[in-house]
Amino acid sequence: MPTPGSLDFIFRPRSTAVIGASNREGSVGRALFSNVLMNSYTGVVYPVNMTAKSVLGVKAYETVLQIPDEVDLAVLIIPALAVPAVLAECGQKKVKGAVVISAGFKELGPNGAQLELAVRDRARKYGIRLIGPNCFGVIDSSPQVRLNATFGRFMPAFGNIALVSQSGAVGLSALEYAISEDVGLSKFASIGNKADINENDLLAYLRDDPETDVIMLYLEDLVHPTEFMRIARETTSHLEKPKPILAIKAGRTSEGAKAASSHTGALAGSDAAYDAFFAQARILRVDTINELFAKGVALAYQPAPRGRRVAIVTNAGGVGIMATDACIRNGLKLAQLSENTRTELKKHLPVTASTNNPVDVIGDADENRYRTAFELLMADENVDALLPIWAPTLMAESKDIARITADIGQKSDKPILACIQSMMNAEEVRRQLMRDHIPHYQFPENAARALAAMADFGEWSRRPQGEVKNFADVEPQKVKEILARVMARPTRFVSEPEGHEILKAYGLPVPEFRLCKTADEAVSAAQEIGYPVVIKIVSPDILHKTEFGGVRVNITDDAKMKTEFAGLLDTVKSKKADADIWGVIVQQMAPKGTETILGMKRDPSFGPLLMFGLGGILVEVLKDVTFRIAPLNDISTDSMVYGIKAVKILQGYRGEAPRDILKIKECLQRLSQLVTDFKEIDELDINPLLVYEEGKGALVLDARFLLK
Repeated sequence: MPTPGSLDFIFRPRSTAVIGASNREGSVGRALFSNVLMNSYTGVVYPVNMTAKSVLGVKAYETVLQIPDEVDLAVLIIPALAVPAVLAECGQKKVKGAVVISAGFKELGPNGAQLELAVRDRARKYGIRLIGPNCFGVIDSSPQVRLNATFGRFMPAFGNIALVSQSGAVGLSALEYAISEDVGLSKFASIGNKADINENDLLAYLRDDPETDVIMLYLEDLVHPTEFMRIARETTSHLEKPKPILAIKAGRTSEGAKAASSHTGALAGSDAAYDAFFAQARILRVDTINELFAKGVALAYQPAPRGRRVAIVTNAGGVGIMATDACIRNGLKLAQLSENTRTELKKHLPVTASTNNPVDVIGDADENRYRTAFELLMADENVDALLPIWAPTLMAESKDIARITADIGQKSDKPILACIQSMMNAEEVRRQLMRDHIPHYQFPENAARALAAMADFGEWSRRPQGEVKNFADVEPQKVKEILARVMARPTRFVSEPEGHEILKAYGLPVPEFRLCKTADEAVSAAQEIGYPVVIKIVSPDILHKTEFGGVRVNITDDAKMKTEFAGLLDTVKSKKADADIWGVIVQQMAPKGTETILGMKRDPSFGPLLMFGLGGILVEVLKDVTFRIAPLNDISTDSMVYGIKAVKILQGYRGEAPRDILKIKECLQRLSQLVTDFKEIDELDINPLLVYEEGKGALVLDARFLLK
């Protein structure tokens, strides 16, 4: 595979041929050639047109082969059917990179897909790296390049944010938004159908790009998720220069989960898989272009906070309360100001001012009072970030507050996000702050969300990558034999005893059990296991045993066993006379514990998607679950357990003893190893996993498998 540096021929070409350049008003060929020509491109541009002698006053060539000099990049704006032949000419010319703007490929169906394969094969034959087809183009805003190979209306200013979009239309909207908000971009790429270059190639390139500090993505799918995650984690966790990645993933839907038959399958839709994937890849997921830029600019322009402790300064008490609520809702904390800071604030602020956090400098504050508060708060070791808010009054001009904010921000290594709520000269204020790299938000809620994203990234960048634990005491051969036996059946039904044997082979805690055909066998089994016991029906026709009366609990002696055994069979047969009954499982009755659920649904893109939450019958009602993609490392395991809202129950709540969280983590890691080793397992529910007091372990009471 070519190295990421090979993409320099696309973003930093010394010469560019626009094949399909045109003089016709309103054509894509004219717009794109004009953008390359008129935006101070530092290389040489050649129009290629079969009939025109010149395009916009520049000498044109009938084919790329007629260009007398070397060509690094070819941009194709020609009919789809002509693309393979023209790429062959580019290959003969030794062109290194190509951007195919033309549409009419796989987005149109099977015939278009075949044509796209021909384009890909032709590019590979000649070693041409290709973006597209069906894309909007590329931009490199660097003063050393100034290439705008798109058919958009504007050229963005140079900045330290890179933007990659799978959709041309979304990319165009994002570009115009960036320009309207004075946000500079280092590079832009619309990748279209991804016949050759995909998001992985671009992510690796931007990871190493010295001009890019933040990467923003609009994605609709991923070509190689595992590779994408590896590159993303290298990017966000780089020891010297970690770079934030923000992504919009289109297509949030739960429709795919409706047909699932397990608890995990019902909850683990494709969107849950992407949420888990982005969390493990340390990517900040956002929903809108506005949010993408609001958070991206904060990360690009300000240092990541060392913690989550925020100081708020305001001249309006109500707005300060709203800002406080917004910070807490987004996982931030109000900084506890030091006594020295509060003492100094009291010396400089009116007696009616509040020196608690949020600091209320009251409504008659001018820029000098704000400056004093800013300097004292930024010097406080208990403060990680500053959120200044100014409601317009006659005592100061908003531009003066902006000037003070920028002055303090440029002198500090702590982030400062401005919220100047003036509408009269909002544009002037915003431009003034952005020029000094101070992100500006009209409302404190937006600033709090951006600051929370910065805190998340700061924590991720300092966190170790984590390690996947592989247990040596597992018995994969035993599982292989059981699965082979099950796969040979027409129904591929994994009985409860077989499921328990699979889990036991991978070290998950399963209570002692026996499969019995008769009441006498059940009595003998109970005597071996030790009363009290539970009995459960085993039948491929009865998946939810309790609904058919197929479970009897707290059987304490031989006589009760015989009675309950007969009663269970009678009840099941009365409710489902044609059920194929394989027997009854006799199982050690477990003491009461906290019910949790462990599960797995194999996602078509990402592989095994693991789930954890509180278990029992309410799991689908409460939906308090977390997801991660296997194999799990120790960091992801921790985030699964501590990520549920009900984790306080596991930690010990209202006098209850803490549960054995270490055992939960071990069970998750063992389950991860199992489903990673055996791709035949499509869905799996362990519900419940009973968890006992800290140090006393856990027990799998029930498990359900679905095979491919």
